[in-house]
Amino acid sequence: MMPELLRAGFALALVIVLILVFAAVAKRLGQNAGLRSGKRLAVVESLSLDPRRRLVLVRRDGAEHLLLLGPGGDLVVERGLAAIPETAPAPPATPAPEDA
Repeated sequence: MMPELLRAGFALALVIVLILVFAAVAKRLGQNAGLRSGKRLAVVESLSLDPRRRLVLVRRDGAEHLLLLGPGGDLVVERGLAAIPETAPAPPATPAPEDA
């Protein structure tokens, strides 16, 4: 009886691990699919403000729009923001002046 329980427990653990791995791969592919496919519309970033409201940055035809989504309705916070290229280099850090 004990070997059967161990085998069943191992099988259950294996199935759970496979589900978690599949979910992680699907999530990673789903997030990057909109940016690489050449579509006109993509969700660039999303930020949860609280359990009911969310800020979403959407890119459309090279312009970005900031939306506030919530149960009371959706609101355009800013529209027509210039899209920042994803491969833009970071500005060089300026060293702090030394006090001698």
